[in-house]
Amino acid sequence: MAPLKESTKDTQRIAKLMARAGVASRREIERMIAEGRIAIDGKTVETPATLLASLHGVTVDGQPVKAPAPARLFRYHKPAGLLTAERDPKGRPTIYDRLPKDLPRVMPVGRLDLNTEGLLLLTTDGELKRQLELPATGVERSYRARVFGEISQAQLEELIHGIEIEGVRYGAIDANLERRTGRNAWVEMRLREGKNREVRRVLEHLGLQVSRLIRTAYGPFPVADLAPGAVEEVRQHDLVEFRRMLSGLKPMAAPESSEHRPRPARPPAPKRAFVRRNAPRDERPAVAPARPPRARTGPPREERPADAPPRPSRARTGPPREERARTGPARNVPPREDRVRSGPRREERERRGKPGGRPQRSGPARGTPTRGGPGRGGPKGRPPGKRG
Repeated sequence: MAPLKESTKDTQRIAKLMARAGVASRREIERMIAEGRIAIDGKTVETPATLLASLHGVTVDGQPVKAPAPARLFRYHKPAGLLTAERDPKGRPTIYDRLPKDLPRVMPVGRLDLNTEGLLLLTTDGELKRQLELPATGVERSYRARVFGEISQAQLEELIHGIEIEGVRYGAIDANLERRTGRNAWVEMRLREGKNREVRRVLEHLGLQVSRLIRTAYGPFPVADLAPGAVEEVRQHDLVEFRRMLSGLKPMAAPESSEHRPRPARPPAPKRAFVRRNAPRDERPAVAPARPPRARTGPPREERPADAPPRPSRARTGPPREERARTGPARNVPPREDRVRSGPRREERERRGKPGGRPQRSGPARGTPTRGGPGRGGPKGRPPGKRG
């Protein structure tokens, strides 16, 4: 049996160290210790309370345990019909049966029921797993549930104060009625505890039947457009920033560039008073006083004495305007009477017999008497405009 050491700041429980190294979860490591599979320098470990400063000399089934590597986090879109477990006594399929073979040893963050689908986080660090699962951390989980039954937005808003079901107290739940089609509806829920089957139990307590449940986000990590069964690793930069946020530290700000700095916002302009049309003079607002003159910066100008002679006007240099040479090539434009017009309009006018002008009028000239009478041909020889 490995001797126990006194607890110090540099020592930790063996289960915690091995979980951080990605060997297995704490419960699984405690089970492995009970089975006698873990040893230190060849001596079997009999209690999970063994304190160690490092994993040097620790073996599992005779294989040495590697030092913990930097934590990694993966997003996995769990399909419905898979258990969130490493093995199942009944032989039902688990998530480990469908995960890619090239993935490192990962542990699920929390659990999703057999018929629940959506985002499941996987990590190689047992400490990160525990940090994400603790209710005291307050990491938000988001779900969408398709339900059948009668429910109102007012009933869902009551869940913000928490609810107690069969002696179990559930914390605040932010629930909203997303849309409704007949008696079927989609409900969006956000909570920070994540107790066992919490969403289903709360909705069933409200008299609803849950036909589909999807986890859409865990903290700042959404399922987004990740296909069912797909796995995608979270960038190390995003993971580091998230762990700093969990630790209560401010995220590292990106270096600010001095080239493009935003200009300070101008203060809003004062609102003009509303004046009724044709209002009496005593009801009109007083005219605002004129702005003071802007102070001139820089050295003052020299003042000219009152008896100083007037300044001479600026003399114009160069020849007079009429004698100045025109720049550019001269334009050889013929006189107007020598210009020859061409084109279809000119040909049409010549064909009608009046070159260069309007076509000649056919018929008698204006003012010539016609058969109907003098002038422009009124009835029976009478001038137009006179009847009787």
